[in-house]
Amino acid sequence: MLWLCVRFYIGVYVLLSHAICVRRWTYRISVEQTNRTVKKMTNNYQKEIQTKLTKGLLDMIILQFIETQPMHGYQVITKIRKNFGIYFGPSTVYPLLGSLEKKGYLKSAWDMAAEKPRKVYNLTSTGQTMLKFTENSLGMICKTLTCTTNMQINVEMKSESKNLVAPRVQ
Repeated sequence: MLWLCVRFYIGVYVLLSHAICVRRWTYRISVEQTNRTVKKMTNNYQKEIQTKLTKGLLDMIILQFIETQPMHGYQVITKIRKNFGIYFGPSTVYPLLGSLEKKGYLKSAWDMAAEKPRKVYNLTSTGQTMLKFTENSLGMICKTLTCTTNMQINVEMKSESKNLVAPRVQ
């Protein structure tokens, strides 16, 4: 009878210890899965924000690339993909190059010396002015955001310090 009780307790102990191990293992897996999910979400948000900014500033990005050297359309597409990791196809880039040319920011000329005739784009003085204006505007926006953020932090710190009460000495 004593032997049966001991065996019963050993069996219960083994079952409980197994349940605890399984619970720890399950917890470890769920923490790892959560960490992976958070990393994926961070990467997704980062990629989404980068894509939005690139789409919104695509014309200025193209002007900046062409400022460094004259380029044809396919070079622009390739450079955007290499620098930003985002693919904009010919149906996006070529109409944008055409509209930038109509606005007077770019000037094009056919390069017949290459094995394939290509339309090469150069930045005009109007395009340089527009590019500098945009760079200055973006700089001001960044400064404003930084100042606003710093002011909010300072205000929060001041309000927290006002809420602190000095201990009373009795």
